[in-house]
Amino acid sequence: MIHKKIVITGNVQGVFFRQSALQKAHELNIKGWIRNDPSGTVTASAEGKEDDVNEFVEWCRQGPPLSKVEHLYTENLPMENFYHFEIKRL
Repeated sequence: MIHKKIVITGNVQGVFFRQSALQKAHELNIKGWIRNDPSGTVTASAEGKEDDVNEFVEWCRQGPPLSKVEHLYTENLPMENFYHFEIKRL
């Protein structure tokens, strides 16, 4: 099991990125959260089996059809043992 922080930049707000990521996380049994940031980026925190988290990261590199991902940054973090995946709001 691994935990990654994911920061996605580009045209990623207002294009159903969070809702699409929520659906993908459920498909992959990923736990954690995703949110829009005031800077225009999207940040996610994803925990699960290594292969599943890596597949989620790769999905985030493309995002949903209306998005245009310019850059994706990941960071390995200690496990937090999330219970589900949710959309957070600041």
